[in-house]
Amino acid sequence: MPPTDANAAPGAGPACPGAPVGPGAPGPRADSMSALRAPFTGFAIEDDDGDSEDTLDLHLPAEFLAFFAGGTAYLLDQLPTWGPVVTRVGSFQLVPVRIDEDLQLIHRWMNDPAVAEFWALAGPQNRTEDHLRAQLEGDGRSTPCLGLLDGTPMSYWEIYRADLDPLARRYPARPHDTGIHLLVGGAADRGQGLGSVLLRAVADLILDRRPACARVVAEPDLRNTPSVAAFLSAGFRYAAEVDLPGKRAALMIRDRVLRDVL
Repeated sequence: MPPTDANAAPGAGPACPGAPVGPGAPGPRADSMSALRAPFTGFAIEDDDGDSEDTLDLHLPAEFLAFFAGGTAYLLDQLPTWGPVVTRVGSFQLVPVRIDEDLQLIHRWMNDPAVAEFWALAGPQNRTEDHLRAQLEGDGRSTPCLGLLDGTPMSYWEIYRADLDPLARRYPARPHDTGIHLLVGGAADRGQGLGSVLLRAVADLILDRRPACARVVAEPDLRNTPSVAAFLSAGFRYAAEVDLPGKRAALMIRDRVLRDVL
């Protein structure tokens, strides 16, 4: 799981599995929803050593995925339709990645030494492509996006369901917790507080567009002090230290109930 860097690296077209579902599209029938409600509660997760933990299932049942073929449309509340938000640095919008158009740009960012130190995706272009396709062709629990500031791509984001991610094994996850990974692409855009402004904007966007989500979470590498500071400036609170593959991370949380306070 790539770390999140709001200054140098992490995080965050037709980039969601299946066709996007517009605001006017008919929703699932109530009786079908009742039948599919069970997959979200009480499932055990098996670790590599065979032990299980009492948390949400990280492998969504096949019948659920077949029913919700729209992936991102449901698991992330129609992220492609969220639209732009106004910030003090300009109009900002998350746009799902289109591999045929965006791969070269993201690959270049991933090979920036300041980014590579924390994302660990430097190397040939197919390495970046594999990372993107794993999300785009998955079940919709994670969506890679470009961040456009006044129409110009300047950052890469991953918006993901933290409660359905392996991260949920490492902290007391709650249903609909939503995670952020971010990297600011251009060196000229780093170190100016831009990451904090955009992190706050995206966290608020998630809380506005995902009414069931009570918390936005992130897990920057503890060594990446500029990133941790950016999250704190963006209204996140430091919750804990967690051990994740390849790093010890700071668990950062932005609570809906505290969004007007922090």
